[in-house]
Amino acid sequence: MRKTLALIIAAAIAPFAAQAADGVDAIKQRGTLIVGVKADYKPFGFRDPSGAVIGIEPDLAADVAKRLGVKLELVPVVSSNRIEFLQQGKVDMLIATMSDKPERRKVVQAIDPQYYSDFVNVLLPKKAGVKDWNELKGKPLCATSGAWYNKDIARTYGPEIVAFDGSEKPLFALKQGNCVGYVYDQTFIQGRLLDAEWSTDFEMPLKGVLDAPWIMAVALGNDSLKTLLEETTKDWMKTGFIVAEEKKYGIEPTEYSKAMHEKMKSATN
Repeated sequence: MRKTLALIIAAAIAPFAAQAADGVDAIKQRGTLIVGVKADYKPFGFRDPSGAVIGIEPDLAADVAKRLGVKLELVPVVSSNRIEFLQQGKVDMLIATMSDKPERRKVVQAIDPQYYSDFVNVLLPKKAGVKDWNELKGKPLCATSGAWYNKDIARTYGPEIVAFDGSEKPLFALKQGNCVGYVYDQTFIQGRLLDAEWSTDFEMPLKGVLDAPWIMAVALGNDSLKTLLEETTKDWMKTGFIVAEEKKYGIEPTEYSKAMHEKMKSATN
């Protein structure tokens, strides 16, 4: 039974592996790099007034396309479909705020070193007066469905997790007073607080917890693109490109970004 199941899985992924085996050459021949990014996650991927997707991760994608000498096509993805899009060949790679988890590394090729790392935090109304995670115990806390840390936050600090699809629905619920705060990635919350709509009445007073690296990913078998992205990531860190991108979009560079820049800039090839 196990052998049969393994053969079925291998047969299912074989077309994608074969398609991706000469990934870089195929992309150059096509003349376009197709990248899955977020479009609802300011400042990492969001829409400008014209509807175009911009942000830190689209900028990273643009740099990869430049290195390949091809045009760039951005495909908006969400947490629930991004890996599926990659496996189905709808995108060549993902740069989409994806946390590095063992189960994900079983179905995609992760790019090392990880390009980013972020904490979990809570967007809170200023009038709530919450100053410690333990003050959330027993209170409804809005969250995004499928976020890996929801169970950890509930178990450790005791809030009642009220989950919604995506990021806009929990934000709306928070504004309507249906929960005491919104637990999500710290950089997303920083991005929201760049807007007066949120900074006037909301804040992020707690210390970030559960630091988790983010990975870029390519399909299984796409070794040539994986190699290119590994070298590209090291170069971003060496030059401080990611730190510069954080500053460009108005968020505080993370300790990870700064530490990797210091490490890589002094490394010898």
